[in-house]
Amino acid sequence: MAYGQKILKGDAYKRAAIKRRHIRIRKRIAGTAERPRLVVTRSNRHIVAQVIDDLKGHTLASASTLDSSIRGGEADKSAQAKQVGALVAERAKAAGVEAVVFDRGGNQYAGRIAALADAAREAGLKF
Repeated sequence: MAYGQKILKGDAYKRAAIKRRHIRIRKRIAGTAERPRLVVTRSNRHIVAQVIDDLKGHTLASASTLDSSIRGGEADKSAQAKQVGALVAERAKAAGVEAVVFDRGGNQYAGRIAALADAAREAGLKF
């Protein structure tokens, strides 16, 4: 019997791959007071975006599909991600943030992640 890493299947494999990519990304990305980190967390149903100052360890602004302004809509998930991107950009600008470092959280830059980033750029955040 061989000893080594357990072979994962299905969703566990996907989660492990996302975690590996996120760790690899976080080696290079850190948020400062001048350019905080815009973190995107995606599940099958919801998407959450937070603007975090890593030096202080504080969340400056956040938005998600669980917010009351977005939650009741009948839009598809990509449209909801666009709304979250615009809302987090609006809240970040209200907190005095002009530019951010984008952290896609190990997810591919496509679909909902790209829609959120594009909406945040259109709302005035600089990446």
